[in-house]
Amino acid sequence: MRRKLFGPAASAAVLGLLVPLSGCGGSDGGSGDGGTLRLVAAEYGDTPATSSKAYWDKVTGDFTAANPGIKVEVQLLPWADIDREVSRMVKAGKAPDMALMGSYSDFAAQGQLYAADELLSITAEANFLQPLAEAGSVGSTLYGLPFVASSRLLFYNDSLFSKAGITAAPKTWTDLRNDAKALKDKGVKYPYAMPLGPEEAHAEALIWELSNGGGYADNSGNYSLASEQNVETFRWIKEHMIAPGLVGPTPPAKLNRADAFAAFLRGEVGMVNGYPSLLHEANAKGINVKAVPMPVSDDLGAGESTPTVGVADWMMAFKQNGKGKQIGTFLDFLYQDKNLTDFANRYHLLPSTVTASRTPAGGGLGNTDEAFLTALRGAQLYPVNDPSWVTVSDTIKRSIGRAVEPSVDPKTVLDEIAAKATQAGKKH
Repeated sequence: MRRKLFGPAASAAVLGLLVPLSGCGGSDGGSGDGGTLRLVAAEYGDTPATSSKAYWDKVTGDFTAANPGIKVEVQLLPWADIDREVSRMVKAGKAPDMALMGSYSDFAAQGQLYAADELLSITAEANFLQPLAEAGSVGSTLYGLPFVASSRLLFYNDSLFSKAGITAAPKTWTDLRNDAKALKDKGVKYPYAMPLGPEEAHAEALIWELSNGGGYADNSGNYSLASEQNVETFRWIKEHMIAPGLVGPTPPAKLNRADAFAAFLRGEVGMVNGYPSLLHEANAKGINVKAVPMPVSDDLGAGESTPTVGVADWMMAFKQNGKGKQIGTFLDFLYQDKNLTDFANRYHLLPSTVTASRTPAGGGLGNTDEAFLTALRGAQLYPVNDPSWVTVSDTIKRSIGRAVEPSVDPKTVLDEIAAKATQAGKKH
């Protein structure tokens, strides 16, 4: 999950090479022949040992055994390359039959994609978790099929909290600030790690904005990047978190998520917003971690509940090769509970469907994973169904960190981002 929220959530591939995979068995001819389907998928692993190759080898082999007329070839690409490479393939008239990546709406806007109701059974289409289905839809038509997802919760190092004399999780921004001060007084390097660096600043920014009743879009789905609530959010962060030195030695604009997470796993961070895989890594290292909803602004009050950030990765099917029937057969197979949860469990993500997510037995979810799933059901996702989002998110990632720099008025930065978003929207 490119964060991928989620993101993404999985880490970017470092393999660097294109990894071809093939479904086993079957042939390109014969009765009921569907030929060969090509799937280009993001690599979720960060080493050969954690590569997605093993998963795709198994699922495509099982599929071809059950459907001898259809083979599936899978090409894995690093997260850093897949958007650009799939766009290049489509423009060159060599679109894959399917792609699994972090965005879909630009292809939907170009009329390149099959709608879900052209591919899936009614039961399969109705099985997606509602917030994910909404984010995967343009208008009322589902084009981006959610595959795996994650949500964000506030992690805190319970051992560091205890040493600082903190006995309860923060519920408001003032609580968070006071806890961060207590952690700083005990010598914690990063009382609150605030990754507003270009890797995934759009996630951290949205988490804070939502906790003050703001966000990236209004109730009508239009961008509201420079809303009054968002401006107030960053002014509060500057005054109450940055100025007192409660975010650690690295300026937020230069702190990437990967670096913040690495510091958390070294025991140097008191609080950080994270997703399930980080929690599993921390537990494996013996770090006592608690995960709670992001505290809300004092204007809203401790009793208020605001959406968490949700992230999903999207499966899409291209019309270019005219293989809708065969693609639908494969996707109905792929989205079976056992296949979807196998992938989700490998990377400590959440499956995207109701039946795969319902119980620990059905979805392989532990108690903590259930907390993330509960958050996901009420989450707000990035506006990925807007074709301009790819451009807008890149602008946010590269610019939002300036909003908390000492000599800058956050409103100026947010107004600049909003203006660029308006310009990007005119191109689609």
